[in-house]
Amino acid sequence: MMKSGDGWRVGWHPHGSKYQGLIGANNWAIELTKAELNDFYRLLNQLVDTMREMEAELMDEEKISCEAQSDRLWLEVEGYPQSYTLRIILNGDRRCEGNWTEGIAPKIVAALSCFDLS
Repeated sequence: MMKSGDGWRVGWHPHGSKYQGLIGANNWAIELTKAELNDFYRLLNQLVDTMREMEAELMDEEKISCEAQSDRLWLEVEGYPQSYTLRIILNGDRRCEGNWTEGIAPKIVAALSCFDLS
């Protein structure tokens, strides 16, 4: 199963031998294990919620940067609470890095919520 939009794509193949997930943008993609994809979804959901909550706390011209990590990956969102970039660094058996432009993170969370990642 694959979901995509302008500037992002995510995929889920529960029967994949080593990698079951895929994340990417228009010009790059990274395959993820089930555990990595679950961490990505959980941490990204936390960051999207944090940015939503910070909107009421910050002045219109204030930017913010928030990070979340597990032993498998590191995520960062940066920008205004209503428009921010997303960055990932994978820490597993392969080193990978990717980023998305403003407005993509909530769309990825919504797309991943449609998959049964259990």
